[in-house]
Amino acid sequence: MVLLEAVQALAIDEPAGLLPARQQMALSLGWHIVLACFGVAFPALILVAHWRGVYRDDPDALRLARRWAKVSAVLFAIGAVSGTVLSFEMGLLWPGLMGPYGDVLGLPFAFEGLSFFVEAIFLGIYLYGWGRIPPRRHLLMIVPMAVAGVVGTYCVISVNAWMNMPVGFRVVDGEVVDVEPWAVLLNPGAVLQFAHMWIAAYMVVGFSVAGVYAAGMLRGRRDRQHRLGFTLPFVFATVAALVQPFVGHVLGLRIADTQPAKLAAFELAETTESPSPLRLGGVLVDGEVKGAIDIPGLGSVIARNSFTEPVQGLDTIPVADQPPVNITHLAFQTMVGIGTLLFVAVLVFWLARWRGRDLLQRRWFLRGAVVAGPLAVVALEAGWIATEVGRQPWVVYGFLRTPDAAGDNPDLWILLAATAVLYSALTVGAVVVLRSMARRWRAGDEDLPSPYGPEQGADGAVGTVER
Repeated sequence: MVLLEAVQALAIDEPAGLLPARQQMALSLGWHIVLACFGVAFPALILVAHWRGVYRDDPDALRLARRWAKVSAVLFAIGAVSGTVLSFEMGLLWPGLMGPYGDVLGLPFAFEGLSFFVEAIFLGIYLYGWGRIPPRRHLLMIVPMAVAGVVGTYCVISVNAWMNMPVGFRVVDGEVVDVEPWAVLLNPGAVLQFAHMWIAAYMVVGFSVAGVYAAGMLRGRRDRQHRLGFTLPFVFATVAALVQPFVGHVLGLRIADTQPAKLAAFELAETTESPSPLRLGGVLVDGEVKGAIDIPGLGSVIARNSFTEPVQGLDTIPVADQPPVNITHLAFQTMVGIGTLLFVAVLVFWLARWRGRDLLQRRWFLRGAVVAGPLAVVALEAGWIATEVGRQPWVVYGFLRTPDAAGDNPDLWILLAATAVLYSALTVGAVVVLRSMARRWRAGDEDLPSPYGPEQGADGAVGTVER
């Protein structure tokens, strides 16, 4: 059914640049969002590890902080490339959006750019500061880096929230007038949508980093550094996994009023039922749901916070205003399903620990911990697919349709191919560099050389700095 929906979309008379623009944005955003998660959440992990190393005199934690910072620098450099590509793509792929609405979106994007430079500057200071800045002052260099990552992400999410809930302008005779940039930055949907993404970033980073050390323990590296390297990010991932369902629920309650077509697709509600069932799985075929498992009444509880309020059915929404239902529904259920699985997994781990059982000694748990990172990434991608595809056929909900935002340039396919090659090369390069760093660390080479730095001694220090 997903393939059928794609074929049907191609059959519609659309601008020549629409399909390559969609594919290009899907590739760029899907690739970049994972790196953005590390920009948001990794500094907090580094901060906690460094704090523990300085104030609790924990050399293992300090070693982790230093290693994670260097990994963060590699990911940040790659993310800078993909972020630059995205900044050009907005105007190139969607002239119908950036032309009329550029003044509306300018302020959030400007603040995002400033945040990027602040994060880059303090990341450089932090990396260069090892052995050169007093430890407690050095620790403080992470704070502006972490804050800048959060602020930059909020600015980008506020733009996406504005596309879902447009505010801060009027359209008069086809012209966008009375622009209020601050209203866009502080639009009502931004805080909740940002919270959802922020927590998802901690799930992705927490489970991914913990999974790396779980893989090491599976290979027999069960020293304290590996246990600490697992536990610190797993604590962050645990809090995120436990909080995320509640934030997602509150965010979902808003959709019933702001985007009823998206909610109907999420719930696969072909008709309005009171109360609405929760549908697990299934697809919509010729207006009829096939293969779903219905749990009576639970759909109203989850989607409307009520035992009786219905979910508006797709039959009440014009076909031209409906999103691709099956893609939206399956992506949404994938996100929720993986989130629920991770929620249960962290509860099992901490309950077992409370009862005195060390699951880090169990190979089945370590294997599950390794898989949890990729699962968190899949949930992240599925959530964004549900959000973006579910908003279709609108770019700016209720104001600008996606075909009207695209250009008529068929040569965009060349750009898509070039971007795919670039991202493939960056992915391979990242894997090669990170694996090389890991091998050298395991061999005992803690202080990997950095260009233009002063010559260091055998112990990696450039001089004694008092606390």
